[in-house]
Amino acid sequence: MVLHKAQPIAGTIDPTRDEPKHVQLRDILRRHAKSTCRPGEALPSERDLALSFGLARMTVRQAVDFLVEEGTLERVVGVGTFAARPKMDLQVKLTSYSEEMQRRGMVPAARVLRFDEVPAVGHLAREMELTDGAPVVRFRRLLLADGMPMSVDENYLPAHRVPGFLDEPAPSSLYSSLEERYGLVMQWGEDQIEATAATPEYAQLLAVDHGAPLLKIQRHAYVRRELVDYSISYYRADRYKLWVPLQRPGTRRTAAYGG
Repeated sequence: MVLHKAQPIAGTIDPTRDEPKHVQLRDILRRHAKSTCRPGEALPSERDLALSFGLARMTVRQAVDFLVEEGTLERVVGVGTFAARPKMDLQVKLTSYSEEMQRRGMVPAARVLRFDEVPAVGHLAREMELTDGAPVVRFRRLLLADGMPMSVDENYLPAHRVPGFLDEPAPSSLYSSLEERYGLVMQWGEDQIEATAATPEYAQLLAVDHGAPLLKIQRHAYVRRELVDYSISYYRADRYKLWVPLQRPGTRRTAAYGG
């Protein structure tokens, strides 16, 4: 994650104005973040802001909290507060994460958390339409773009469809590896999308606050009629917005949808 050094902030607080001090500071910080800062550029610490503007720490925190809530600023736990990066459209497609980030001109990376074989039991067996205890390959990763944590993905593959998959190092692109090694090209799928809150584990992995909003997406991806990939992904809600094209039944798709 590339962080830019904080620079001085222009503006003063006028104690004679009727407008509350935290609102004045909020406007100064918003103007600074949008007109002066580059995305990802650091702001001074709350302590430094309090000293610079002659305000109480609680007043500074009130202004910063508001700007984080509206999406102008973003906090990185244990690091600081930064001018927010634009949210990326999360378009639901059967492409790999690597392919999608490269399409956006970003550098994808991943940290492998698990790459092993586990039995499908209970809920997992039902979701994958397997008998209880059937072996599946688990591939769990922390996915990054330009060095920033973006999502935690956990994929499950029926072991009988990918013999020898664990004999080699974990792939950098799952779908590309499945196509190259086994001729498996995902043809269609179903996603279930819901909001959730970051548990302590996911908060640490994604560098967000405990309880921060996440987008949870469960996917069933198929080759012909057979499920080949069941996945659960947790996306940082401060880095994604969901984009879903709509079309009225019986009408033809227009060029606006990228036909």
